[in-house]
This record gives sequence, structure tokens and C-alpha cells, in this order.
Amino acid sequence: MRAFFDWLDDRTGYRDLVGAALYEHIPGGARWRYVWGSTLVFAFFMQVVTGFVLWTAYSPSAQTAWESVAYIQYDMQGGWLVRGLHHFMAQAMVVLLALHLMQVVIDGAYRAPREINFWLGLILMQIVLGLALTGYLLPWDQKGFWATRVATNLMGIVPVVGADLQRLVVGGTTYGHHTLTRFFALHAGVLPALLVFFLVLHVALFRRHGIHARDPERKPDHTFWPEQVMRDAVACLAVLLVVLGLVFLPGLGDRPAGAPPGYYLGAELGAPADPASPYSAARPEWYFLFLFQFLKFFHGETEIYGAIVIPGAVMGVLFLMPILGRWRLGHGFNIGFLIVMGIGIGALTVQAMVEDRGDETYLAAVEQAEMNATRVRDLTHAPEGIGAAGALALVRQDPMIQGPLLFNRHCVMCHTHVDENGHGLAGDEAPTASNLYGFATREWIAGLLSPEHIGTAAYFGATPYKQGDMVGWVNDTVPSMSDEEKADLQKVVAALSAEAHLPSQEAIDARDAATIEEGATLLKETVGCADCHRFHDAGELGSAPDLTGYGSYGWLSEFISDPTHERFYREAVDGGMPGFATHRENPLANKLSPEQLDVLVRWLRGEWYRPEFTLASTTGEGAAADPAPPPASDTTSAAPTPEASSEATMPAAAEPAAENPSAPAEPVEEPASPNEPEPGEESPADSPQAEEAPTEDAPAATPPAEEPPAADSQPSEEPTPTPEADSENEPAPSEPVSEEPSATL
Repeated sequence: MRAFFDWLDDRTGYRDLVGAALYEHIPGGARWRYVWGSTLVFAFFMQVVTGFVLWTAYSPSAQTAWESVAYIQYDMQGGWLVRGLHHFMAQAMVVLLALHLMQVVIDGAYRAPREINFWLGLILMQIVLGLALTGYLLPWDQKGFWATRVATNLMGIVPVVGADLQRLVVGGTTYGHHTLTRFFALHAGVLPALLVFFLVLHVALFRRHGIHARDPERKPDHTFWPEQVMRDAVACLAVLLVVLGLVFLPGLGDRPAGAPPGYYLGAELGAPADPASPYSAARPEWYFLFLFQFLKFFHGETEIYGAIVIPGAVMGVLFLMPILGRWRLGHGFNIGFLIVMGIGIGALTVQAMVEDRGDETYLAAVEQAEMNATRVRDLTHAPEGIGAAGALALVRQDPMIQGPLLFNRHCVMCHTHVDENGHGLAGDEAPTASNLYGFATREWIAGLLSPEHIGTAAYFGATPYKQGDMVGWVNDTVPSMSDEEKADLQKVVAALSAEAHLPSQEAIDARDAATIEEGATLLKETVGCADCHRFHDAGELGSAPDLTGYGSYGWLSEFISDPTHERFYREAVDGGMPGFATHRENPLANKLSPEQLDVLVRWLRGEWYRPEFTLASTTGEGAAADPAPPPASDTTSAAPTPEASSEATMPAAAEPAAENPSAPAEPVEEPASPNEPEPGEESPADSPQAEEAPTEDAPAATPPAEEPPAADSQPSEEPTPTPEADSENEPAPSEPVSEEPSATL
């Protein structure tokens, strides 16, 4: 081997190179304060290695970026670890940069003849911050998208060239595919190349001038090897351990058993970027948070001072330090300036965090964003996976995410959707229609047939039907029923609820098939429902809603589309529910598009994909995005009578949650930023990509339930719905439904 190394040294002279590197003279001996430069080089090396690995799986386009990052995070072997190292090492570099800068200035290592090397260091710092900024966008999630949008908007403030500069970086006038590809080119190509170039110059000049020891007399001189090398190695190991700790830190919290590590370890990944759904929780990474907070002090025309003039002046002072530091007083000024700057940055960062913690809107947006992120992660692992339309389509078509938003926009003015604990969706005003939480479940129907509940705000209490035949029948008939008749009524409840084919009741419906069949016979022949309602081959249309298929996808779709259809109320009534999709030949004139109607109906029915495992922290209390129907219970064999059962299981109707802690955050408002983002082009729920409405339960030719079987078998006396200022003749814009009272489902 010695002969080989002798030959190699003869050809390359490597021994001289290694000797020069290891045996560099260190005046005053090895010290821990010299380790920061080496740790920065180590961190950059780690970024290069992990960056190349990520590059093998990353796909930079607006429709594939998030999907490829999700693959890396959740599916690629060890991808979560590589991504986590890359993510947190980038943040470590910012900290190491600040420490290195402080050490250089305090030790006076920026003064002659090292001025140029100090300036090279400042240029390297700018490049590292540029890498952090451009890398933030690459996952193409909501947080990165909107934070980057705010940051790039600041470019537009630059005098004269601001607009052109912003357009150049963004890749046009709108944020999208070109923005992403340009940021990727900067992050993975231009900036690393510049960093390597300036780093080589920086190290070369460092080697030329050597280490500047602040107090070289304290210890005898030494060489770089072995003591300083060991210190540097220990420092690099410590940095790596800290970063690994941050990668594994999320694993200390709640985690689902059996879930892959990428579900709870590594860097976070938000929901896919949606330009149509502004994100009020958008914030820059913590190391830019001080600047975000600082900009809040400047408004309107003064914004340029906070965004350009003052930061530019600060950077100018940093570049002037080598000149100011020629004098003792100037050196003291430089140190004091850095200390004040550090305190200012720290104070602004803390202030921003404190303000955010007290901002309920921000906290709600963060909570909603976390739930959406968890939900879309689960959706990507649904059997259907991510389709050709990308992950964003999953978000826009998901009933669990979009259902509450649609309900808030179109239904909450009249209805509530509140569980027995008061969690759910409710408007600011008292409801004028029923509580739809758990609609068509056995518990909900049991409450409908309960004298104690039917007259409350959960059902007919605030509707035009509160004095109708159904309320009268329940109040007059049910209390006088014998035990046997009440037992039969429970079977009717089971039979009617089974018409809905609710996913949450599949098991008990299958188990109680015989009871349901018996209840259907009772409903037709004995209890008297068919006196007013139609139910399959019994009864006639015209007196009360059709009960065939009650609560099913088809029944609900038809009812919401047009409650005045002959299957239901036949004609509108004052205070009755308006039709949301009455224009079958011109869907654009409807309040709800077919896709929106599909999503809303599936959400009301609790019909959405449920993952095998989900983080407990995302499904805990207040899970507004998971307003699932109440768990199906046995109301036929073990449950109480309609009165009793409703007592135990019905949502607290008459007391609609005044507060709505779990209500989904309404779309957006841009984060407090000087530059308001452009309004989104389309609402998520308006997406044309929503899936087609299922047809399995398509409207049978039968009427719904709702109205009570009148005891005298006369046509229902309930107030007949009158078409409200309806949209029958005037094309209704697909949005607002406000102020239109609604009947109850």
C-alpha cells in the first residue's frame, strides 16, 4: 500500500494538500469558538446530500410537487428522515450563521486584512437565506404558497423596477406552475452554485489570512490537527443530534398504532396549495418572523421603509463594519449594533408569536389547516389514491372538508348541525329550522317521534310546521300508546332509518333485518304513516313528504334541490326551505352546482372515506371537520321508547350552540401583510373537478318523510311552503342563500 500512496503522491501531491489542511497554524491553540465555520460547511454538505436524494423523487410542477413530496414523506423508504434532515438542517444553518457572524465580529476577525472575506461571508449569508426562502415554496402546500406570496409581494414595493422584478420571480402575473419551477431552479441550481463559488473564495481567503485569535497569548500555538479537528467534529455531531432530535420530536406526541413513520415524524406537510382558498394562518418560517412583525408597523406608502429602506440600511451597516472597525470605538459600535439587532430580532419574533397565540382567528385557521393536512394525507392513502387531477381535487371533492364550508355558506342561517355536547355548526342567530346532526339516524327519527323533542328547535319548534299535523299527531298519540305500541313504534323508527342506507348504520341494519322488515309493514299498515305519506306501495303523494328512501342520497339530493317537488311539499310556504338546484336544464343558475350538492349530501349522511388510522390529536374533541352522525345505537332491541330514546340520544336542540368552537374556518383572509393577495379565482367548492354525484340511491318515485302521519288521515294541515322570493324565475347566482328562511328537512 505504501508503494501505491507514494505513487499517488508523486502524481498528485496529495500529502502536501492534506498536510496544509490539517496542520494549519492556530495562534493561541484550538478553541470551541472556532467551530461555527466548520459546522456551517458540514450543514451545507448535509443539505447537498439530502437535497440530491430528495431530487430523485421530487417533481416540480404545480400538479405534482405536493404529490411527490407526499410520496417522499409517507411512502418512500426513509423519505421522512431525509426530508426531515433537509428541513431542519436548513433552519440550523440560519442559527449557525448568526453565531458565526457574532464570533467573527466579537473577535475582530473582520478587520484588515480580512475585509473582503467578511463581505464574502455576508454574501454567503444572503444566499443561505435565499435558499431558505425558495425552499419554503417547493412542497407546494398552503403554508408555503401563501407565505411565499406575501414575501414576493414585497418585491413589488421596490421603486422603479419592483413590478418587473416581482413578475420575473413569479413567472407572470399569477402564482402557479411557473412560480414553482423558477423557485426550484433557484433553490436547486442557481443558489447552490453561487454558494459553492463564494464558499470556495471564502475558504481560500481564510486559508490565506489564517485564524484571527482574539487573545493569542492565552495558550501556546497549535495546529488544526488534532485538537481543533476534534472540536469541530464534536460540534458537527452535536448539530446533527439536535437536528435528528427535531426530526424525531413529533413522535413523542400522539401517534396511531401501525401508521408508517412518515405520518408523525419529520417535517410537516400541509394541505396542497389552493390559490382559490386563501390561508389566514400563513406565516414565514420562524427566522423571518421578525421581519413579518416589523412590517406591521408600516402601512400604505410607508411600507417601503419597513420592507426595503430599513433592512437595506441594516445590511449596509453590516457591510461597513470592516471600515468602522478600524477604530476601537468603531469596533465597539459594531459589537453593540449586533447585540441590539439580535435583541430587536428576538423581541419582534417573540411579539409575533405572542400575538398569534392570542389571535383566535389565526388559531382557528391553524387548527383547520392541521385538520385539512391530516385529512388530505389520509385521502392520498384511500383505495382510490390520487387521481389525474392531483391531490387538490381530493380536497375540493371531500365531504369532510368541504361539507362544513357549504353548510356554513348555505344552510347555517336556518339550520344547525350540533351534537349533544354543543359542538358543531350554528349561526349567530337562533335557528329557524331543524338540527341536522345525525339526520335520518335512528336517534334522529326517534327524537322526531318524541313528544318531548318534536316541538323543540331541533325539529319543528322554530319552523312554520310547529303547529302542523305531524307535531299534533306525535303529541296526541305517542303518550297514550301502550307498551306494545311503543315497541312497534321503535320498529318503525328502525325501518324508516334503514331507508337512508347510512354508512354509520350498515352493521345494525344488517343485524336487524327482520325487525326492519316488520317495522316497514307496521309503517304501511298499522301505525298510520301511510295515511299522509307515501311509503313504497302504500299511501299517496300529496299530503306529506314521501318516505320512500327517506334520508338516502337520492332522497336528500332531491329534497335539497327542490323541496316544492311533488314528492315533498308540492308548493312553497312562507319561511319554507328554498330550492338549491331547481334549474335542472341550466345548472349554472342554481345556488348549488351538481358537485356542491353531491358534497353537501354526502357530508350530511356522514358518507366519506375513513382512514384505517388517524392521529388522535387530529380527531379529538372539537373535530369540526368530522361532524359524523352520532354512533348508531340499538333503538329497537335495547333502546328506549321514542320519548326515552330521544332523551338519551338526541342532540341538544333547543339550545343551539351559541358558540361554535369547532366550526370550520371560513375561507380566508390573507395574513396581516402589507400587500394583500389577489383574490382567489374560484372557490374550492366551485371546482369543476368535483366528482359526479352518485346515483345508487337515486330518487325513487316516492316521497319523503318529515311530516307526520295525521291521525285523521286528512291531508296535512301544515303550512304549505310558498316559493320564496324564489329563484324559480330568476337565475340565482350560485352563491348566496342568505336570509332565505328554510323549512326543515
